[in-house]
Amino acid sequence: MLHVRVISPETRTDEVLHIATHSPAVVNVVRLPGAAVSPKGDFVEFDVAREAANAVLQELRALGLKDTGAITVEQLDLSISTAAELAEEKAPGDPADAVVWEELAARVSADTRITWSYLAFLALATQIAAIGALLDQPILIVGAMVLGPEFGPVAAACFGVLERDRGLIRSAVYALVIGFTVAVAVTLVCATVSKLLGWITPDMLDDRPLTDFIIHPDRWSFIVSLLAGVAGILSLTAGKSSALVGVFISVTTVPAAGNLAVAIPLQHWHEVYASLIQLGVNLAGMLVAGTATLFTQKVLWARYGLRIAPASTGRRPRTGRGS
Repeated sequence: MLHVRVISPETRTDEVLHIATHSPAVVNVVRLPGAAVSPKGDFVEFDVAREAANAVLQELRALGLKDTGAITVEQLDLSISTAAELAEEKAPGDPADAVVWEELAARVSADTRITWSYLAFLALATQIAAIGALLDQPILIVGAMVLGPEFGPVAAACFGVLERDRGLIRSAVYALVIGFTVAVAVTLVCATVSKLLGWITPDMLDDRPLTDFIIHPDRWSFIVSLLAGVAGILSLTAGKSSALVGVFISVTTVPAAGNLAVAIPLQHWHEVYASLIQLGVNLAGMLVAGTATLFTQKVLWARYGLRIAPASTGRRPRTGRGS
């Protein structure tokens, strides 16, 4: 269940109550007239089954409450209520499969911010991958994959394509470009210094059978990136963080960046080209598959999700089944 808190102007409160009371998936409706101080208005709160949240939030947004009041949503970890159990039964689908689009939009937008932590994690992951490539140590490559935060901007780009949000797409692409540029630059400087100190030599990249997959992009690389893109989006929309870790491990974006950074000072120019191809193939595959997955989910929930009558009509609610 989700808990929804609404601050509504007095003139809109009846419509808010209509939306809440005319959805079979909403329970525990509370109204506190004049309780809100800033912004001023009435306070309405209720619980809604996750599967039905999109229809309710869409109707609330249509009332203009984003500008004249506020809509806040939070996850309920425990709800001991027979009414809540009945509401979940009336909502189509399963809570684990439900996609709350407003929640997803907020999450992916946050993932496009270029923060110090984002740059630090990506730079650290790239350096670990570079060391793994030099030492031919797959365990370091896997560790770098887990540490890399690059899937967040990829997911944001997928969502931006789906919603035709050019601003979000630009922010996501910018985060990826700046992030990988900084990470490669930092690793490149470290590798150059290490070469001058004699710690690394060109022959370290000559024979490494355990990690040479980084510089051999092929059809399987693209297939894996497609599968990872699907899994990544599903893990985000379903809130399965453990599955998202598996996505990080399966795609060689960070290892390709790390290999690129050490190949330049060691003058392995064919590996520079191969690393760039590998990075591009993986990002493209995740973008294509992620967008397709979001589109499929949106079509299915639009077809089978719960609908409610607009507040201005007062018609009885109906489900999307068969409509």
